[in-house]
Amino acid sequence: MPQEAYRPTILIVEDEEGPRNALKVILRPFFNLCAVQSGQAAMMAFREQSIDLVTLDLKLPDCQGVDLLQEIKQERDDVEVIIITGYGSLKSSMDAIRYGAAGYLLKPFNVTELIALIHQTLEKKRRLDCVRAFLRAYGSEWGPGRHSAAAWDHLCQDYFSLPQTKQNPDSRFGTYSEYAPLLSDLLEAKSRDLLHHSYRVTFYSNLLAKALRLGPAEQQALSIGAFLHDIGKVGIHDGNSSHGGNLDATEPEAIKQHADIGARIILPIQLPAEIGQTISYHHEWFDGSGYPSGLHGNGIPLYARIVCIAQAFDHLVSAPPGRLAMSIEEAGEQIRRQAGTQFDPSLAELFAREVNASKDSLPALASSSLS
Repeated sequence: MPQEAYRPTILIVEDEEGPRNALKVILRPFFNLCAVQSGQAAMMAFREQSIDLVTLDLKLPDCQGVDLLQEIKQERDDVEVIIITGYGSLKSSMDAIRYGAAGYLLKPFNVTELIALIHQTLEKKRRLDCVRAFLRAYGSEWGPGRHSAAAWDHLCQDYFSLPQTKQNPDSRFGTYSEYAPLLSDLLEAKSRDLLHHSYRVTFYSNLLAKALRLGPAEQQALSIGAFLHDIGKVGIHDGNSSHGGNLDATEPEAIKQHADIGARIILPIQLPAEIGQTISYHHEWFDGSGYPSGLHGNGIPLYARIVCIAQAFDHLVSAPPGRLAMSIEEAGEQIRRQAGTQFDPSLAELFAREVNASKDSLPALASSSLS
């Protein structure tokens, strides 16, 4: 007999009977369902059953939905959550995204839109589950002193066999467009905060690129290098982490290896050399006291000098738990103070001016924590 197709299980958390029953009618043909009316009942069901996705109302009789979202994500980050609420606001939508919600819908919702969002979210979950399984089984193959080709073989065999994944090589950057979704999923599978950090560093790097009037091809190469600058952290054991908030802090020796690991991870993708250099050298300091090679001054590639500033700035304005984030102005002044030591002086001054001039358009997630 053919194996029965897997039916994902959805936990509906909704205190109002009408919307709860409507969701059950809509979703029952496609999914296994469990429906509850409170946060306490939700966590009980969550711990007793294998849940793939949660639809969550923000107003519950015993708790706020955002608090329940955080509790769910702290216990099982691989479970996806979609907010469905009649009490939407910009703040609640921002909080939901910050704490890991995959989607946010307002009541009354469009049924077609809801079904599409759920299928899209579950497809993403399958990709991330594939990557997480790879990191558990083979992540050490990307560790210090190891080769990345065998690891890529294992990962690509599983990842590109999933539905909705395909290869689409790009002429300028070889096979980057083929691997871009996988690389993004690698960052998110390691840590959603790491993915958000990568997006923000790309944004900040592009501020400098535009101010320097870099050409389109140069901006694209810088964007790729900025987005992938911390890809080597997927090869670092979770026990070794660094927030990098203090610009002069001594990082654990293990985390310092992520630049070298990152450069080796991307070797099979055949990216232009300047992208690999950005990944390798984004922790080099202008005075020569950085790592891994002790490069100094203009001997550090331009893109690496740019990303060095962008990633440090993001660590300053995106505070991890236990540390107060700096304002845009304070972080800009801190960048200026490190000019000539950590940062290229001309780039540091230009960056501080650009972020102050652009502060109203800076990434909304800049206040989210980074782990």
